[in-house]
Amino acid sequence: MKKLLSAILLFCSMGIYAQVNQSEVDAFIKEYSSKHEVSETELRGLLQTAEFQQGIIDKISKPAEGTMTWERYRKIFVTEERAQAGVDFWKEHKETVAKVSQETGVNEEIILGIIGVETYFGRIKGSYKVLDALYTLGFGYPKRGKFFKSELAKYLELTAKEDLDPKTIEGSYAGAMGYSQFMPSSYLAYAKSFDEGGTADLINDPADAIASVANYLKVHRWKRGEPIVASANFTRKLTNLNKQSLKPKNKLSDYTALGIEPGFKVSGDTPATLVILDMEEGKEHWYGFDNFYVITRYNHSPMYAMAVFQLAEKMKGMMD
Repeated sequence: MKKLLSAILLFCSMGIYAQVNQSEVDAFIKEYSSKHEVSETELRGLLQTAEFQQGIIDKISKPAEGTMTWERYRKIFVTEERAQAGVDFWKEHKETVAKVSQETGVNEEIILGIIGVETYFGRIKGSYKVLDALYTLGFGYPKRGKFFKSELAKYLELTAKEDLDPKTIEGSYAGAMGYSQFMPSSYLAYAKSFDEGGTADLINDPADAIASVANYLKVHRWKRGEPIVASANFTRKLTNLNKQSLKPKNKLSDYTALGIEPGFKVSGDTPATLVILDMEEGKEHWYGFDNFYVITRYNHSPMYAMAVFQLAEKMKGMMD
C-alpha cells in the first residue's frame, strides 16, 4: 500500500513538473546568467521556488475582454461605487494629479480612470505572486511563452535594480504590478517618480503611479486638449459595417459622408475610427480619435478604453 501511495505521489509530482518546459527553463537560466552576470545556481534556486499554476493558464486563455459584451463589461467598471472611490482618491491626491496633468498634458480624469479600471484605486492590485505568474506563462503557455519569458527577465532586472524581493511581490495573473498594473518591461521603461530624483514605487506610492500613468500616455503621443471619443449617430441605415482599426486611418469627414454624425462638433479633418461595441442585443457605435487609440496602448481592448473614458467622465461630473 505504501509503495502504491508513493508511486501515485511520484506520478502526480511528475505531472505537475511536466506542465513546465524544463529545457526552456534551463536555457533561460543559462542565457540570463551569462547576460547579467548572475550565478546560475542562484537563479535556479530562485526559479525553483516558483509554482506552476494551472489557474493562471485558464484565466489568460479566457480574458474578460474576449468573453463579455460591452454591456456586461461596463457594469463591472463604470459604477457609482467605483466612481465615488475615484472622487475620494482624486480629492486625496488633488495637488499631485493637477501638477502631473499640467506637466504632461494628459487629462486629470483619464489618469484616474486608468487607475480606477486597473485596480479600483489601489484596492485590487492582484493576489498572484508575480514570479509564479511569469514562470507559469513563460514556460507553460507556449502560445505566448516568448513574451512572458522576456517579462520574467525584465522582472528579475527590476527587482535587482530596485532591491526588491522577487519572491514576495504580488500582482495580476499576467504579472502586472501596483496601482497602475505595469508589466515589468513597462515598469522599467515608463515608471516615473513624482519627486524629482526619487525612486519610482508603483506598488505602494499612489503619487508615483499617477506620474507613471501620465508618462506612459504622454510617451505614446497623447494630444493635449484633443477629443477622445464621440457618440456616432446614424442619419441613415447602414448594414454590414466592417470592424475598423483602433488606430484612426480615416478622416471624420469620410464617415460623415456616409451619414454617421458625431455627437458634438469636431473638425472633419480630425483623424477618426468607428468603434463598434457588442451589446446583449445589437451594437453601440462611437467615434474614437487619436487619444482613444493612445488609451488602447495601455490595454488593446476598445472596451477597456471606453470603460476608462466613461469612468473618467463619471468621476469628473461628480467632482464638478
